Amino acid sequence: MESKDPKATVKPAASASNNMAAQVKKEEKISQVRGIRNAFIVILVCCAAAICIFLFGMGYGGNFEGGTTDGHPLNLAGTVYKGGFIVPILMTLLLTVIVLSIERWIAISSASGKGNTTKFVAAVKADLAANKIDAAMARCKQQKGSVASVVYNTLVKYKEMDANTTLSKEQKLTTLRNEVEEATALEMPSLSQNLPIIATLTTLGTLVGLLGTVMGMIKSFQALASSGSPDSTELSTGISEALVNTAFGIATGAFAVISYNFFTNKIDNLTYAIDEIGFSIVATFAATH
Repeated sequence: MESKDPKATVKPAASASNNMAAQVKKEEKISQVRGIRNAFIVILVCCAAAICIFLFGMGYGGNFEGGTTDGHPLNLAGTVYKGGFIVPILMTLLLTVIVLSIERWIAISSASGKGNTTKFVAAVKADLAANKIDAAMARCKQQKGSVASVVYNTLVKYKEMDANTTLSKEQKLTTLRNEVEEATALEMPSLSQNLPIIATLTTLGTLVGLLGTVMGMIKSFQALASSGSPDSTELSTGISEALVNTAFGIATGAFAVISYNFFTNKIDNLTYAIDEIGFSIVATFAATH
């Protein structure tokens, strides 16, 4: 009989650990941030698309006099084609910014969860004030997203600390604070992924556009410096190259800046929501224990 008692005590402990593992697994499924992991593939695809558009779309013979690219452009597409080889590079950068911005929109939208984040925060704080921990955890499963994931993970630790009789109150509060910080640290990288690339393109797009502008102006001055009367064709080609590259560079830089600041603000709002609920959880535990 005595040999069976240890086994009987081990089984509930193992069962409790299995239940805790199951809870953690459920928590991990709450946050499903979708996004593109390898941005290099996006850049390659955008580069291929930009080259195809440049050669077969803008370089189409019908866009020029005489049906060849040597003639004067008849429309805007032909004028852009005259911008030179810098144009497809700038188009690659612009398409990359657009694609990664759409990707971040989808990712951050999924991280925000199914409902309004502000209403979710208020509802969870109300559950905490009423000491309805299970109701708050159920609300997290329904909400999903990064904020709900952090809250659920912290509430799992909350219940664990609530049942713990060996640690002091201060140790339990410290454990809860650490849990909030660790859960937040696990969620944040998936939210800010690819944003450094967009931030880089804010400057790179402008610089590449400036390079194209300088090259176009060099061609223009070469035409003016030629012997005899200036070559109007070379002069107009140089000016077109300068203006087209300027336009593409400004558009790429401006769109990248707007995109980066917009999504950074979205991430900051999610971070503030996590901090607010994390503080409420710790305060509730301190007030009820």
